[in-house]
Amino acid sequence: MQTLNVDLAVIGAGSAGLSAAAGAAQFGLSVVLYEKGKMGGDCLNYGCVPSKALLSAAKAAASVREAEKYGISAGAPQTDWQKVKAHIQSAIETIAPVDSQERFEGLGVTVIRETARFEDSKTLVSDSTRTVARRIVVATGSRAFVPPIEGLSEVPYLTNETIFDLPELPEHLIILGAGPIGMEMAQAFTRLGSKVTVVEKELALGRADPDHAAIAIDTLKEEGVTLLEGHKAVHVTGQGKSIHVRTERQDGSQTSVIEGSHLLVALGRRAVLDGLALDKGNVDHDETSIQVGDNLRSKSNGRVWALGDVAGREQFTHVAGWHASVFSRRAFFKQFTKANSLPIPAVTYTSPEVAQLGMTEAEATECYGEESVSAPSFPFSENDRAIAEGKTLGEAKLILRKGKLLGASIVGEGAGDILQLVSVAMSNGLDVKDLTNFISPYPTRAEVVKRAANAHFTDVLFGKNAKRLVGLLQRIP
Repeated sequence: MQTLNVDLAVIGAGSAGLSAAAGAAQFGLSVVLYEKGKMGGDCLNYGCVPSKALLSAAKAAASVREAEKYGISAGAPQTDWQKVKAHIQSAIETIAPVDSQERFEGLGVTVIRETARFEDSKTLVSDSTRTVARRIVVATGSRAFVPPIEGLSEVPYLTNETIFDLPELPEHLIILGAGPIGMEMAQAFTRLGSKVTVVEKELALGRADPDHAAIAIDTLKEEGVTLLEGHKAVHVTGQGKSIHVRTERQDGSQTSVIEGSHLLVALGRRAVLDGLALDKGNVDHDETSIQVGDNLRSKSNGRVWALGDVAGREQFTHVAGWHASVFSRRAFFKQFTKANSLPIPAVTYTSPEVAQLGMTEAEATECYGEESVSAPSFPFSENDRAIAEGKTLGEAKLILRKGKLLGASIVGEGAGDILQLVSVAMSNGLDVKDLTNFISPYPTRAEVVKRAANAHFTDVLFGKNAKRLVGLLQRIP
């Protein structure tokens, strides 16, 4: 067995691990990167990239259906599932070189395509290598959570790791879970021609602003998605392309059986911690994450850092990238950046998109009281670009307390991109006034943020005192 002594050892070649490894290597440090699966991790191969490629194909189908309202006759769209899959694979293959073993070896990283585990507090071992490291990053990501539903383990269910490799388009896709993944897949497959039923034991898009979530949910229902909220799956049977899911209302008042051709489990994700021998490395953990502080450093072993999903925080690719930045700043530049020092945006890429940053209106009200919180908004239906393009569904809402930005929620076409205006403001300590003090090119959708900010000052600018002041000032020659 080969023994290596390095500055940094990284387990996991997803967003967090790759960013940490690349940064360290470019600083001239010696780096070993372990990856037992595909380079690029879940996001490139099974998550963000393939799902957004699928959504783009579905959006194209929806555009064909909507063409008539713009005076264009196009007929009903026909889905060629094999070509849709080719489009998905092309997106993955185009991005893959950025995350490839060859690129990282070119940066000077030693890439070992094996499973790694702790041997002791400073040593990792794999089948061929023992690595003694000054610092160790665990960035093994997460996998789909599969709950102990009776019969589920005996039927051919799908997760995000298998849904994109289906040999044919599902006739009737049953989805367990109405979070972002479940709702995105529900709309995509409906638009491509599948019948879709979504089962959710609580509320769909439950973490989003309720009013904005309702706008997206109503759109999906109008497009043909069947949504059963307040239902939980209690038993699954079937084989081949005949799946039966028995559901119950949460209060037990109603049961029903859904018959479909395919079943997708989209009930959240769990950190991948098995096989790491964390106890041997003196790395405290529970079933869901490694125990770290706001510095992302293990509370029990100071050599070890947990980045991305295994850190027990928000499970987003952009958060994993941010964690790598926090690690680099603290480990290499001795800064005091914390994982929670910036607001975390979240976007559900349905049409319309639902974008959230910081507190929701309900959260802010509960924290500070209804009287001290305001939520000025501006509808897309009054935005000239949205009107010109016939995409007027949605609004921008800012969550404020004494002029300070606590959060924002935007629902509508391009909401995720528009949200970044507020993200920049909040991340740099700006307040609502600063969102009024720039020139927005006309016509753009992002102007809804400025108009929502302006709405906060309407009473001040056009109230009695302002009118009196303007009247007085007009007397000055």
